[in-house]
Amino acid sequence: MTHSSLASPLATRAVLATHGLATKKSLGQHFLIDDNVVGRILGLADLDGSESVLEIGPGIGTLTVALCDHAAHVVAVERDEELLPALQETTEFCTNLRVVHDDAVRVDTSELETPAGPAVALVANLPYAVAATVVLRFFQEIPSLRTAVVMVQAEVAARMAADPGNKDYGAYTVKLHLLAEPRGQFSVSRSCFMPPPRVDSTVIRLDRVTSVDPETATAAARTADAAFAQRRKTIRNSTKSVLGMTGEKLDVALQGAGIDGGRRAETLSVAEFVNLGSKMLEYGLLP
Repeated sequence: MTHSSLASPLATRAVLATHGLATKKSLGQHFLIDDNVVGRILGLADLDGSESVLEIGPGIGTLTVALCDHAAHVVAVERDEELLPALQETTEFCTNLRVVHDDAVRVDTSELETPAGPAVALVANLPYAVAATVVLRFFQEIPSLRTAVVMVQAEVAARMAADPGNKDYGAYTVKLHLLAEPRGQFSVSRSCFMPPPRVDSTVIRLDRVTSVDPETATAAARTADAAFAQRRKTIRNSTKSVLGMTGEKLDVALQGAGIDGGRRAETLSVAEFVNLGSKMLEYGLLP
């Protein structure tokens, strides 16, 4: 079964040649040329045909045409103006598609709704330079977003899925896990792209979690940023220094949260950051 007629070297070269296009390193463009990978992305996304789907960086439409076959509506955000004519041609029969010419880092997320309503799934081969930023931002700013299935650099996927004590675990991991948790992933060979990237790739699925209220989540995120700002220091010393508070005040919050201030930030679970952030709020310690 073919998932995307564009997911092959021959088809991709033909589209690029027809429109006089070349890949742009500045935008991190690497076109997916393996239809099996498209199928595995669709499998991990597990769309039932009723969803409004958001795609970032559709390129020439390789994943887009497959998404249009499996979703109720798709809105695709493409930054590169030169790709738009090719994308229009390859998706001309996709009546359930809307293309937005904008930068995913700065686009007004309220403008990304479809006729069926706001997006509930983000499915994309993301530009690697902005992947981490875009995923966190969209979970923060699009409350309807229930899941994300995204192709990212392997190192970014490791940060997204890291557990406490792992070298990849950091403030970004904590902030993401306050909103979403990893539910599956698979690796993608460099040979599946044109041109092949110089980094390894991973497709990862993240599902929203709603166990923390927004105010507490914000406090936990700010606390994590402070705790990891000086990673080699203890959580007490780093947080005190970054937030500019006395050790005595911070000790009250740490004691209230049941956390030893002599620990380092990477040893704290997301739940512990939530508890500490809650106490920081309760005692009025966050400026």
